[in-house]
Amino acid sequence: MNRVILMGRLTRDPEVRYSQGERAMAIARYTLAVDRRGRRSQNQDGNEQTADFIPCVAFDRAGEFAEKYFHQGMRVLISGRIQTGSYINRDGQKVYTTEVIIDDQEFADSKGAAADMSGYGNNSYQQSAPAQRPAPSSAIGDGFMNIPDGVEDEGLPFN
Repeated sequence: MNRVILMGRLTRDPEVRYSQGERAMAIARYTLAVDRRGRRSQNQDGNEQTADFIPCVAFDRAGEFAEKYFHQGMRVLISGRIQTGSYINRDGQKVYTTEVIIDDQEFADSKGAAADMSGYGNNSYQQSAPAQRPAPSSAIGDGFMNIPDGVEDEGLPFN
């Protein structure tokens, strides 16, 4: 089984290109910095390396979503599969590649935590005016209640 689940921060804004042909498709590439747990290792310079940098690729609607909503420094959760490959570079040397092909991606931080990120790139997803929400006792059309602003995620029973 080839399945991977990662949570990390984007090292930069996603780079998005569109395929050519009858139906143009978004192809978003970004890198996740994923913290290591437990034992710390040292890189060649003798510095401690506490994160791995994982290249990720999202296609079609997932690529469009990444282009619109993901920004440098955001913490995201992805799942997908590992894909390996190789190519010959300009110097004639064979280069091996490993990347995660994304099946599913989502925000890993609450909206409030994302808005509080300082020094982590462009926060264009923040709202400039407070959102108008229905009263907590009212239900949305899908049968779920809105959670009022200011309620911490830790207090919810389904974490």
